[in-house]
Order: sequence, then C-alpha cells, then structure tokens
Amino acid sequence: MAADGQQSADSASAPRRGPASQQDMRRQNLALVMRTVVAANPLSRADVAGRTGLTRTAVSSLVDELIGGGLLVEGELARSGRVGRPGRALVLPDSGPAGLGLEVGVEHLGACVLDLRGDVRVELHRPAPNAARSAEQTLAELARLAAQAEAEAVALGLRVVGRVLAVPGSVRVPLDGPGHYLEHAPNLGWHHLDLPTAWPGPGAAPAIENEANLGALAELRQGVGSGTFVHISAGEGIGGALVLDGRLFRGVQGFAGELGHLTVRPDGRPCSCGARGCLEPYAGLAAVLRTADLTIHHSADAIGEVVVRAEAGDPAVLRALRHAGTALGTALAAAVHLIDPTTLVLGGAYADLARWLLPPMRTELAALIRVRPWPEDALRASPLGRRGPVLGAALTTVRRLHTDPASLWQPDTA
Repeated sequence: MAADGQQSADSASAPRRGPASQQDMRRQNLALVMRTVVAANPLSRADVAGRTGLTRTAVSSLVDELIGGGLLVEGELARSGRVGRPGRALVLPDSGPAGLGLEVGVEHLGACVLDLRGDVRVELHRPAPNAARSAEQTLAELARLAAQAEAEAVALGLRVVGRVLAVPGSVRVPLDGPGHYLEHAPNLGWHHLDLPTAWPGPGAAPAIENEANLGALAELRQGVGSGTFVHISAGEGIGGALVLDGRLFRGVQGFAGELGHLTVRPDGRPCSCGARGCLEPYAGLAAVLRTADLTIHHSADAIGEVVVRAEAGDPAVLRALRHAGTALGTALAAAVHLIDPTTLVLGGAYADLARWLLPPMRTELAALIRVRPWPEDALRASPLGRRGPVLGAALTTVRRLHTDPASLWQPDTA
C-alpha cells in the first residue's frame, strides 16, 4: 500500500494472473456490497442481497466487516413494504474514516475534510505568498494547516485515512491515481519535487495530483460533469482536464489536458511555456487584466475587482472578458472536435466570470463547430467554482473507500 493509506494505482489496475484467491474474492465482494449501499442507501441487508445476488449469510458477514471498519452503520428500522420482519437500514456514517484534501495555490493554501457521505466537515483557507517563497516554507505552513484540519476532524468523530494535495503543475502519476512527484509548477517556481522527501510532517506526505484533474473529479461527483466532458479552469494560469466515460484521462505520462497551451493564434503572443500563440496569454487572468488596463497583483483581489467593474459596465473590462471568452471558445472548439464530449464545464475563477465569458464562448463555438450538433447548453459554469480542486482532493480518498473498502485495513495483495 502506498503512503498514508493510498492504494497504489499501478497495482490496483494491474491484471491478476491465475484464479482469484479467497482473499481476493472477499475483497471484491466487500467492494460490491459497499458500492451497492453507496449507490442507493439506505438499504437493508436483504435489499443488498437481492441487488448483488450474494446470499444473505454472505452479505451479513460482509456487512459486519464493513461496520467494524466504520464504513457503514445500521440505522432505524427500514420499512420496505414487504411482509415480514423489517431490516435495519444500512447507511454511510457521519463519523469514522474521512478524506483530507489539501491545496497549494499561487496565493493561498486550503484544506478540506470530507466524511464518507461526501459532506464537507472541515474547510480551511489561508492567504499565503507561495510564489514568493521556497517550497520548503510553503510545505511547512501547509503541514500545520493539515494538522489543524485533522484535529478539527477528530473533534467531530472523524479519522483521516488518506491525504491528497492539489497543485497547479505537472505531476508524474501512476496509471490511475495520484502520485508523489511534481515535475513542474511554473507559477509557484517549483520543479522536480519529490513530496515524500520534502514533506516536513507531522504525518505521512500526501499523494499529489494536478489541481485541474482534481477539479474535474469533483465536478464528476458533485457538480455538473457526467460521462465525457472537458473541464477548464483558471487561477494564475489555465488548467484543463479530460473525463472520458466517467474516468479521468491522464495521457501516457500524466500530462493530458493542457488546454492553456493549445494554440489559438499562430505566431501570436509569447507564452510562459516558451511557445507562442497559446491560449493562456489570451484568456488567462493576467491577459484579462492587461487588456482591461488593470494593475492588481493578487489574483483573488483581481477576480473580485473584475467582477465589480464588469457589473458596473466598465467598457475596458467588458472588452477584455469578451476577448478572453472568444479565445476560450476557439480552444474548446478544437477539444470538441477531438474528443466529442457531451459537456464543457467552466470552473475555477472562470466560474465567477461566467456571466460575461459564456456568451462570447458560445458564439465562437457555434461558429467553429459545424461537423456535429452542438447545443448551447452543453457549455456550463461549475457550481463548485474555486473550491473544486480541494474538494476533489478529499473526494479521492472517499471514492477509494467506496470502491475498495478493504484498502482501509488490508495490505495490497497484488
């Protein structure tokens, strides 16, 4: 098992050879029962047996194990309408195992604890000048914030069993899950960071994942994303993520979804990546501020100021947002042609600016997408906004416990 209870995605997805062992079968059946309850709780034990095809005796044993691990509880009597003695309702608990999500932004730190129901129980945010200081300083403050969040969770009867960190950068990941090595986070000035080595404690280092990927996962579980969709978000830079048939697509090396570096103007403005004409110099927050002739150094303050001026009808700000929306539409039209998604989701800081960005985006998409139907309402603003990455980080552990509950107490058997 990987550090801090995070099961290795490489081993989880590797094919097993030979017949399944008794331990493997039990692990699979625990997962089947857990997924069944998660999908339709409350259910009685008899309901679970009927839905899974397992015997009542087997279900009872599996449920007892899940209850013993704090993953399920039995509530009040379930009235199913059937003749005979009613069963007790199996539900997800509001105490016990929980997931901790952490986030490092250019100008802030965040922490969030979710229970097994996916409810936010602790949420902390702190301004922090992360771009102007070393990774060691930022991680030391983040570790203190994580410890505070875990202490508050303990006071609520929760036990953090997995930590995942969202970062605005490129992360080397296993086949399907967070990793521990950051390749580059240019807006933070971080490069080639091995998190287990750099983490100051207390506790094990969190797993690490790109913030846009985690925002997309949060959108899939708690927002407006479903099936196959593209999630695009903005902070200091532009992040993107691709979800194909309900699964995050990371690419061969984990770098898929770099929408901010799609070319929208050949031979156009230079980009921080070293190329020219990328989307980011035309639709990133810095580009909006430059076009609107605004000088605001903190992105959180800048977003609020742009909203205030746009609501007041400031012509320069409205023009800047219109230009950014057009560039976004150009880039996303290419994504639509490439992967044929059902939905495009505008998240992060873009969600705060959606009122002004969506109209020019829709105009550009309508002009460029001609080879397939493209309904206007397929472009949507995220209800999660800037909270998406830290929620997705916490949800990673929660979803692992939903789909492989045995990972809580059993070592990986691959």
